Amino acid sequence: MKTILQLILAGVIGGAIAFGAFKMFDKDTVIYETTPVQVVKTPVSNSTSIDFSTDFVSAADRANPAVVHISAKNEEYLAYSQNGARRQYDPYEDFWGFRRRRQGDRPQAGTGSGVLVSKDGMIITNNHVVGFADFLEVTTSDGTRYEARKIGTDPSSDLAIIQIEGNNFPHLEFADSDDVKVGEWVVAVGNPFNLTSTVTAGIVSAIGRDLDIIQGFKAIEEFIQTDAVVNPGNSGGALVNVKGELIGINTAISSPTGVYAGYSFAIPANLVRRVMADIIEVGGDVQRTMLGITIANIEDAKREGLETYAESGVFVTGFPDRVYSSAKYSGMEVGDVITGVDGSQVREPEDLLEAVRYIKVGDTINVEVNRKGKKKTIPVKLRRGI
Repeated sequence: MKTILQLILAGVIGGAIAFGAFKMFDKDTVIYETTPVQVVKTPVSNSTSIDFSTDFVSAADRANPAVVHISAKNEEYLAYSQNGARRQYDPYEDFWGFRRRRQGDRPQAGTGSGVLVSKDGMIITNNHVVGFADFLEVTTSDGTRYEARKIGTDPSSDLAIIQIEGNNFPHLEFADSDDVKVGEWVVAVGNPFNLTSTVTAGIVSAIGRDLDIIQGFKAIEEFIQTDAVVNPGNSGGALVNVKGELIGINTAISSPTGVYAGYSFAIPANLVRRVMADIIEVGGDVQRTMLGITIANIEDAKREGLETYAESGVFVTGFPDRVYSSAKYSGMEVGDVITGVDGSQVREPEDLLEAVRYIKVGDTINVEVNRKGKKKTIPVKLRRGI
């Protein structure tokens, strides 16, 4: 009996010692997992890297010195505000006494922006900024004023070139605007409301916009749309990428009020370069012309019961009244199906418009047609429309 009691007492004492030891070390006990936890990094897209930090300082540093302020006036405005003092304007008066003015002449003045694109002072701007002007004054970013001369204009693209005398001007390099992507950051630089050297930023929200805002039958529109803030006075200013390269010329805004309301539009750099070359080639204003035809696509012609003799192309339905038709003069006929221009295939009306959009007065193009099942090439020399 005594032995049993001794064993029970020993067990109780041993358990108490063990419990006390557990409680003593419990606060310092660390439990380690035998199998380490593996951290797996899952990419959120196929991109190799994503950089959410964008610094516009270097882009602004490059663009600001190359963007100029332009003040434009015509002769009638200068007469109206002679010597800076307002006087009553007589629409028939000149310094000899009286003259018959051209219809539509009126005092005009305005301001806008321009971009230096060469070290010898060549400036790209909008035609609507300088097209009407007889006197141009350019103020560079350092405050220096220059009298500028007009090199030439292209109303169909709303672009113009002016030049100031000098050398080693800061200027922007052209980017390839075909590489512009929706969603990329851009910087707009200009002179809104006569506030010089103003920089705003945004993203490209669309490309290739056709807004039907340039007047004339040969309007060329393929705007870059951005949400960078642009206002009156920004016209002719620079749209640059984050490298400070010129990707467009700011031209228009979409607004019910006349000021920025969310979207602005720029002429892409590749079109700017092409128009520059045209202006320099002709040594003045570029006059674009048209074929002088009315057209329909093949499917519409078939629905009208017309013999098309071709599966694709553009059907010539006629020649517009009161318009000189270079196509008709060159021998094109109603019923011809245009299948190509200068080796480029024409399947739809859009293809034909693309092929002839840059043609100028004096150019000759080779138009390939299907005439009643027979292929024919017609050289068409583009003449001035009357």
